[in-house]
Amino acid sequence: MHDTGPTSQTFISQRLRLNYLEWGGPRERDSKPPLVLVHGGRDHARSWDWTAEALSADYHVIAMDHRGHGDSDWVSDGVYSAADMVYDLAQLIHQLGVGPVRMVAHSMGGNVALRYAGAFPDMVTKLVAIEGLGPSPEMRAKQRAVPYPERLAEFIEKKRKAAGRTPRKYDSIEAAFARMIEENAYLTEEQARHLTVHGVTRNEDGTYSWKFDPHLNVWPVEDIGDEFVEALWAAITCPTLLLYGADSWASNPEKDGRIAHFKTARVIEFEKAGHWLHHDQFDRFIATLRDFL
Repeated sequence: MHDTGPTSQTFISQRLRLNYLEWGGPRERDSKPPLVLVHGGRDHARSWDWTAEALSADYHVIAMDHRGHGDSDWVSDGVYSAADMVYDLAQLIHQLGVGPVRMVAHSMGGNVALRYAGAFPDMVTKLVAIEGLGPSPEMRAKQRAVPYPERLAEFIEKKRKAAGRTPRKYDSIEAAFARMIEENAYLTEEQARHLTVHGVTRNEDGTYSWKFDPHLNVWPVEDIGDEFVEALWAAITCPTLLLYGADSWASNPEKDGRIAHFKTARVIEFEKAGHWLHHDQFDRFIATLRDFL
């Protein structure tokens, strides 16, 4: 892509210094409607560059790096909860004074954005969540079929291993790029290279490592109760799009019943797209956003 680049700023949330990007800068906060982009797990804000470039003529675009991701601080205890990430998103919007906002979010970021919109319905005017509802009811049932004591013991073992693990090192950008392509075969080489360049940091010995905290590979045993998540979904009042890739592992909420918990949402499924459908079918994705936002 031909990218002039956004400006990088920081804000403080729970004593963490978190990074966010702006296309257009503070001067445009009063002249264009704000659009907040929220990335997914083990990703980073520069994943939205193509989307921001396409929409920045009409919107004041802001994209944050979640805690533990991109150029934001890692947490000291290695524990990443959805509630803390919702707080971070709330702090970003509050400190910038840009609400109410339109919001587009992916995966883990979609989960966070949906919860924020349910808790603060007056602060979100339009919401697009790309595969942001989390594990399907079927997957949840399979997980919970294992007794909780066993799951907790497994979690502790995984956390112990994560605590002793150093970020994987790649000898070159090309090696990290190859891993990016392996992770998502739908990506073009241009997309994968861009995501890799902005997703790695160079170590003192000259090698490269992904910027995200290795502890993000281990999630808590249980989130909040299903009834509380469903209550947040039901509290959303703005028009909402739930986007799903036909070839993704994620479960379509129209097919698994979760759409019933929403009052204002509809689902669109993208053919020939996986979990990162905003990369896999970019032109259709942007056309969908333009029509909806």
